[in-house]
Amino acid sequence: MAQTPLHTNAGAESVRTSDNQLLCCKSIDKLIAEANEPGHTLKKTLGPWSLTALGIGAIIGSGIFVLTGTAAAGEFFQAPSILHAQVLDLIVNLLRGGGTANVLMHGRPPAGPSIALSFLVVAIACSFAGLCYAELASMIPIAGSAYTYSYATLGEIFAWIIGWDLILEYVVSNVAVAIGFSAYTKAQLASFGLNLPDQWSTPVWEAGHWTGSYFNVPGFLIIFILTVLLVRGVRESAEANNVMVAIKIGAIVVFLVVGGMLVNPQNWRPFAPSGFAGVVTGGAIVFFTYIGFDSVSTAAEESKNPQRDLPIGIIGSLIICTVLYVGVSIVLLGMMKYTTFISGEAAMAPVAYALTVLGASRFSRSVIVVGALTGMISSLLVFQYGQARIWYAMSRDGLFPRLFSAVHPRFKTPHWSTWIAGFAVGIPSGIFAISDAADLCNIGTLFAFALVSLGVIILRRTQPGRQRGFRVPFVPWFPLISIVLCGGLMTGLTVITWLRFVVWLVVGLMIYFFYSRHRSEFAKK
Repeated sequence: MAQTPLHTNAGAESVRTSDNQLLCCKSIDKLIAEANEPGHTLKKTLGPWSLTALGIGAIIGSGIFVLTGTAAAGEFFQAPSILHAQVLDLIVNLLRGGGTANVLMHGRPPAGPSIALSFLVVAIACSFAGLCYAELASMIPIAGSAYTYSYATLGEIFAWIIGWDLILEYVVSNVAVAIGFSAYTKAQLASFGLNLPDQWSTPVWEAGHWTGSYFNVPGFLIIFILTVLLVRGVRESAEANNVMVAIKIGAIVVFLVVGGMLVNPQNWRPFAPSGFAGVVTGGAIVFFTYIGFDSVSTAAEESKNPQRDLPIGIIGSLIICTVLYVGVSIVLLGMMKYTTFISGEAAMAPVAYALTVLGASRFSRSVIVVGALTGMISSLLVFQYGQARIWYAMSRDGLFPRLFSAVHPRFKTPHWSTWIAGFAVGIPSGIFAISDAADLCNIGTLFAFALVSLGVIILRRTQPGRQRGFRVPFVPWFPLISIVLCGGLMTGLTVITWLRFVVWLVVGLMIYFFYSRHRSEFAKK
């Protein structure tokens, strides 16, 4: 279809790629031109190590110390409900028997020691998606990650959906981690005789009722401190993250050494108590621990050499984290039987619990505690950073109010987006307890990965001659494998997770049609 100029801006021309505004794609040249517009330019300070550390900081958070035990032991709910059923189990039973009589409605089956395979399966799925991110990030070095890539390849409506989806991922994930940080900090201070009052260190609303608490101060405070750091500058934030990444990798190495000496090989039997279904279910749960490598692509505009350094940061962080995850899962499930981690303290802090019960030294336990807390803080830092860049990119395109894309004249950071993102996470962290945050983040991220992979296929066809700093091999097969694997992992999530995701998307579409659509550069003038 012939492209008709719409209007000019930032030295590049907007063109309609479709008569339908919803399917209009944004010119990559225009995206790059807008990034250099006065008042919207971010400071380029990040090199390959900082980008890799950014990915590791986001990927290795509380999940490695918490979700490994949960996924190995499975989940069980007292009240049976179709809402707790795994979508994959539901589909299989409908195809086989035409009904839901044999569907497991009490939760999800245990993966046992085969959780190590779950980590590998998820790593493979993420690696295919990571290759697609690396190509698009080197080709479109613009803040916004999957949102921006979708705008350049699929159209405005898909860009809005994925941007709204990423907001869900970042906000809910960080609220959950902030609440976990508060609980972990409270428990560790209590072990030293320092007891924080429950009224000021626990959720105000939990399990559908008021708890009597006033505000969860530690959860809010850590987000506030990180927000101040992020407003001050990306270089300072990256340097702080580098230190925290070194600390938590050191803590994991200590656990591998100390825990390795406490392994009982009998605990590895049976290796896969639920067969392949347990591996898939475990993968759907632990996928939460891999969320974060896509945050590297949100730093595109602040990278010194994005064509070279972004692929290094994305792929390097994935490889390092996969090795650490598999190692931790093998050692932990060798230390204690997987059934140990089904509930109580063993489920909430499996690594610390196993070391304590098996009599590890106080020093090694202290190192693990420091590593866990540092891991949570660095994860919070990177996700708050990424969230602000998503809002910044959507605002620059007119889909959010212009306030979100304002850049601080001195610090060269999107300060309003950063502050708003801080309060959007900090206030809920002080009030709520979110038990299903991991699943909500998983489904949102898997959806984003699938669209990014589709974007690579489309751009290879529509713009084959455009320069790419990194190229995904075997296109379209590798991107298609990514889409299939992401879709497969989504079926490992529960029905209630899918329903919540759909509700979130419906709310987002209402905002788009009533507000954002009329302020887009493709809106009829």
